[in-house]
Amino acid sequence: MSILEIVLRAAAALAMLLVLPLVVGQTEHKVMAHMQGRLGPMYAGAYHGWAQLVADGAKFVQKEDLVPRAADRGVFKLAPALAMIPYLLGLAAIPIHPGYAAIEAPASVLFVLAATSIGVLGTLMAGWASANKYALLGAMRGAAQLISYELPMVLAVASVALAAGTLSLPGVIEAWTPWWLLWQLPGAFVFLAAAVAELQRPPFDMPIADSEIVFGPYTEYTGLRFALFLLSEYAGIVLFSLLFAVLYLGGWRGPFDDVLGWAWTLLKGFVVALALIWIRVSWPRLREDQLQRFAWTGLIPLALLQLALTAVAVAYF
Repeated sequence: MSILEIVLRAAAALAMLLVLPLVVGQTEHKVMAHMQGRLGPMYAGAYHGWAQLVADGAKFVQKEDLVPRAADRGVFKLAPALAMIPYLLGLAAIPIHPGYAAIEAPASVLFVLAATSIGVLGTLMAGWASANKYALLGAMRGAAQLISYELPMVLAVASVALAAGTLSLPGVIEAWTPWWLLWQLPGAFVFLAAAVAELQRPPFDMPIADSEIVFGPYTEYTGLRFALFLLSEYAGIVLFSLLFAVLYLGGWRGPFDDVLGWAWTLLKGFVVALALIWIRVSWPRLREDQLQRFAWTGLIPLALLQLALTAVAVAYF
């Protein structure tokens, strides 16, 4: 691979990180405005409020960049940037089109899972460095939540990898058949629930819980540093939505996929992102004990059952 090709692939991955999360953020504003009757996001600019994203960006730029006096300044400033890195690495390994991924790894399934598993480091650093007990409490909740929901997600993905006979994401797409929509449906549910929990979005937003601990690990952040955390959340939505599309919906598979494969991947991912937005608007927050019980007594047994049935199907059918 030439240096020029490496640079182009890196630029494409960076463009995905910067553009697609903004599209998802704009969509979330509009969907929530309609579902919850919020008039503001509907009218920020002509043509149904197209300028809402611009207004949000201007608001964050104008806010003063504050650092608490007792904070660990180096760690405090590094945390927002570190929160973005796992999703950049994960998006770089997602095959958008046949023969294209910014990072081509033989075991790209494991690569993406490993990248997403370190996303909590930014949250922990933010909570620890803020010198705020509420921020630290939110960070520890986030770490406990990641540990609980990483296991069912890995088990659900292992079922897909076993069915496909490969740990390569392009290989999973090539092995995909429409009947996976039924065969892997329990695993798809487990993956989607675990993804929402890892993103710390409602109904699994206990690490933030503004009614209990202000805004969790991000309480002391303002301006562009706070905006980076929001951008990393939307980047996580994009990553998990595209990963779901690749694992369970066939990725680029569709009519004329040799030309329109990228469009099918993005369309399927966008539909999953809309589902995540709908879940946020519709479900109330769980308690911490309900969150842990749902993971350990609900999702993990279901994922193990899915894995066992997949192993039997692969072995005998």
